[in-house]
Amino acid sequence: MGRRLETRPVFGVPITDLSMDDALALCVEVMRAPPSRARSIFFVNAHTLNLAHDDPAYRALLGASDWVFGDGTGVRWAVRFLHGARLRDNVNGTDLVPGLLGRELGLRYYLLGASAGAIERAAAHARTAFPGWQLVGHHDGYVEIDGCDALVEKINASRPHLLLVGMGNPKQERWIHAQRARLAVPLCMGIGGLLDYWAGDLERAPLWLRRLGFEWLHLLIAQPRKFRRYVFGNPLFLIRLAREKWLGGPA
Repeated sequence: MGRRLETRPVFGVPITDLSMDDALALCVEVMRAPPSRARSIFFVNAHTLNLAHDDPAYRALLGASDWVFGDGTGVRWAVRFLHGARLRDNVNGTDLVPGLLGRELGLRYYLLGASAGAIERAAAHARTAFPGWQLVGHHDGYVEIDGCDALVEKINASRPHLLLVGMGNPKQERWIHAQRARLAVPLCMGIGGLLDYWAGDLERAPLWLRRLGFEWLHLLIAQPRKFRRYVFGNPLFLIRLAREKWLGGPA
């Protein structure tokens, strides 16, 4: 726990290189260890790394987390392009979290994120889908990064082993980072839109499309407001990778 693992930096963000099975084992180890400080796991995709490229503070925040996993084909391709190495797996939160909660561990978890209606539906789904865990509380994601002492106290009072925060990037990572010193939770994760999937507001791409690495295309069709992120962000990501490889990383 807290051990140094092999990382592959992209735009100064250290991507932890683990298989999905090893990442799951790491989570269990952290949650079952004697209480210490709250530890964090973040997941980054091409869009997240574009944000980190433009924002040194956000980049430093990601680097200060305990583990950062690469989510999606873009990150895997970036590591191969920059380092000549393949990441062991696509360790994304949409698959890792259900894989973790699907284990009969008898541990406790808390959900934070989404809208008031969506978090209620997500919580109802989670209670049914993951009977081997105890859902000890949930709260919508319309909270401030500062001035949320009452919410932190409420989370701590429920004594979860795992806090899942789905507020989108970069808010969820900033919120976890700001509260870590006060959170009495062994493990905190930023999980993006996972709660919206559980609420029934989003649908995963078919498995065959995910295996081809085109889940982003399914998301673009389902969420056209993200057109700019993918259509302009992905080429920008490739240009920045070329610059990092041959000219050095972001300032």
